[in-house]
Amino acid sequence: MNIKLENIKKIIVVGDRVLIKKTKTSDRTKTGLLLPPGVAEKEDIQSGYVIKAGPGYPIPYQQEEEENWKEKDGKVKYLPLQAKEGDLAVFLQNQAYEIEFDKEKYYIVPNAAILLLYRDE
Repeated sequence: MNIKLENIKKIIVVGDRVLIKKTKTSDRTKTGLLLPPGVAEKEDIQSGYVIKAGPGYPIPYQQEEEENWKEKDGKVKYLPLQAKEGDLAVFLQNQAYEIEFDKEKYYIVPNAAILLLYRDE
């Protein structure tokens, strides 16, 4: 992968979304038949590596009336995502948004569209 880390660091993924760089797909079938360009991209399920993950699902602020004396920090709290940078993700293509950044194609995928994660620890 030719990813410029200094430019990727500038990207902030919002909420429950994940930025994915799709893995290379084969242009041939298992039997050796050559596929025209674009056929593999139209498959329902795709896979790719997680480049960045958002903070997760925001948790609503709960104000407890009995403890008004407590100082409120005002920070939003999040329920974190399972996806981490470097994971291989299998996701639904029809729910992903394709973008181009630094002449590379990426997908913005909501957490709900991720079917499987593979983490090589």
